[in-house]
Amino acid sequence: MRTIYPSAGARYSSVELRHIAISVLVLSVAFTIMFYRGGSDIGVFALLGISAVIVCASFVAHEMAHKFVAQRYGAWAEYRMFPFGLMIALFMSFFGIIFAAPGVVYIRGNINTEMNGKISAAGPAVNIVIGVISVMLALLTDGIISSILWIMATINAFFAVFNMIPVMPFDGSKVYKWNVYVYLMMLAAAVALLAAAWFL
Repeated sequence: MRTIYPSAGARYSSVELRHIAISVLVLSVAFTIMFYRGGSDIGVFALLGISAVIVCASFVAHEMAHKFVAQRYGAWAEYRMFPFGLMIALFMSFFGIIFAAPGVVYIRGNINTEMNGKISAAGPAVNIVIGVISVMLALLTDGIISSILWIMATINAFFAVFNMIPVMPFDGSKVYKWNVYVYLMMLAAAVALLAAAWFL
């Protein structure tokens, strides 16, 4: 029997939208602080806008990829922020780094190992795709646009590599449990992207 999953668009609750908005705002401020303290000569408001784009094209894209695939399988899936994780991100930004767990997509439903592996793979896969596109565009541009694209590529690459760690609760553990070959290919792609973002 062929299982047909619902094809309706992504569904959001008001609570989830609020948590996404708060997470984007806090992370954008954190990145702005990090860039500003790093000696950027761009204005604060411009930095905030750039940071918001980077956050949406890395963190939000990653989490929404999990959500969309889970909902495609008919599961309930919603993002919830971690207030303490967001506070850590804000605190660490004053030291020139962003390292925290700002939130996660919670999933409930009849999800087997294969489905869970694909749901988990979706997040890092999106980061890899965005990172590759960013590198390609960065090589074709210059100035501030190129710099922003390199930053976006680096953040997406790091996010992909970090999430492919094969231990719980990282995405990599669930991808590895589902399919070792898919895991190894994704890890290799993420590491190659990170090397390209750092050394090209």
